[in-house]
Amino acid sequence: MFIGIDLGTSSVKGVLMTEDQTVVGSASAGLTVSRPKPGWSEQDPEDWWQATLAVLDSLAAAHPAEIRAVEAIGLSGQMHGATVLGDKDQVLRPAILWNDTRSAAECGDLETAFPEIRAITGNVVMPGFTAPKLLWLARHEPDVFSRIKMVLLPKDFIRLRLTGDYVSDMSDAAGTGWLDVGRRAWSDPALEHCGLSRGQMPRLVEGSAISGTLLPELAVRYGMERTVVVAGGGGDNASAACGIGAVRPGNAFLSLGTSGVLFATTEKFSPNTAAGVHAFCHAVPATWHQMGVILAATDSLQWLSRLSGIKAPQMTAALGESLSGPGEVMFLPYLGGERTPHNEARLRGAFIGLGHATDYNALTQAVLEGVAFAFRDCLRVLSDAGTAIPRAWAVGGGSQSRLWLKIIAAVLDRPLDLPAEGDLGAAFGAARLALCAGRNADPRDICTPPAIAATIEPDPAWVSAYDDAYGRYRRLYPAIKEFACS
Repeated sequence: MFIGIDLGTSSVKGVLMTEDQTVVGSASAGLTVSRPKPGWSEQDPEDWWQATLAVLDSLAAAHPAEIRAVEAIGLSGQMHGATVLGDKDQVLRPAILWNDTRSAAECGDLETAFPEIRAITGNVVMPGFTAPKLLWLARHEPDVFSRIKMVLLPKDFIRLRLTGDYVSDMSDAAGTGWLDVGRRAWSDPALEHCGLSRGQMPRLVEGSAISGTLLPELAVRYGMERTVVVAGGGGDNASAACGIGAVRPGNAFLSLGTSGVLFATTEKFSPNTAAGVHAFCHAVPATWHQMGVILAATDSLQWLSRLSGIKAPQMTAALGESLSGPGEVMFLPYLGGERTPHNEARLRGAFIGLGHATDYNALTQAVLEGVAFAFRDCLRVLSDAGTAIPRAWAVGGGSQSRLWLKIIAAVLDRPLDLPAEGDLGAAFGAARLALCAGRNADPRDICTPPAIAATIEPDPAWVSAYDDAYGRYRRLYPAIKEFACS
């Protein structure tokens, strides 16, 4: 038996999986985010641990015999969060999360002081990354900074509590701003420019490798009869790729969740920093990936739902299953800034083309199309980086809307495959990595794609019309940027 644990922003989720990759149980425990100041986003790492214990307790209560037979645990987690520890692993302050924007000034300062950082890390330094957060701490909370003995990413704090070891994996470490992503090793110059040293960083392993063993007291608590190993695991998107089977070059998936991700597996390190493409290590050895990330995908629809008082599924259902073509209203989904391709935290969204006849159906269609155009931006800059995406899996809550997928398929002019039913998310990917570590198995043999339940082909009647509409969408960006960022 194998366990996968995914530490998200809103919850911790765990799955219990057999050797033949059948999920026999799952559990989750909620988390809350603290926002003490505008742009801040924090969580107490102790809450992560208590939620993890609650998940394991639930799995053990529901499946006691299976828990006793567990061989390995895999970890997945929200990326970029700065968890700073002092003596005796004391948590020095709440963790600063991936969606915290307080360190925008430090990003520019770091790139000015160390212009080589983009070439080494393969990424633009963004406020969400870990490195500028530590610069912010050095400037604004120097007492805390001076006491830092270890910096851990969120899931690696859970690993510390499970095993007693300071370890991270390549995919999660690639999102810190301190990893030499091509060499898959910490960059001493990048660390030094943040006032840190390699001694304050965890040891690095591949996601499918053993990172440590479960502490004896935890094995006793759950009646586990074996020496339980803990896999390196991965960042949430790399783990999700393992869950959906996107581990070979050319594999891709589109995640239509709160944020949006267009993820492509690559055989080599292929950055495109000028366009805000993320170039990270994959959670499987000798493999990398690129991502385009948009910050408000289904979150844009939920925002409109809150304004209208109409539930999001009802809003999309009201449009029917087909459209006559692109709407007259356009929506730019920059509700909280944007990552790819603009890398601008100050951007804000807009509706363009409102008229007396505009109703909520028109606004809903505009939101669906605006998010699709943002994915087209991601596809464009990934292509500029040399990555071809002939088709992609479609996952995430928004993929339940066939109309939305039809729009996206037409805007991208790419078929989208829907996986057969099953839990194929980051927790499942983490469980697969646990299986790899526990059995010394090749992740490419374990992390295979699921059966295809359906394929959404691009409608030829829509492709040309949406191509023209995308051109109009792109021409709106300079005006919005001038308005929001001047």
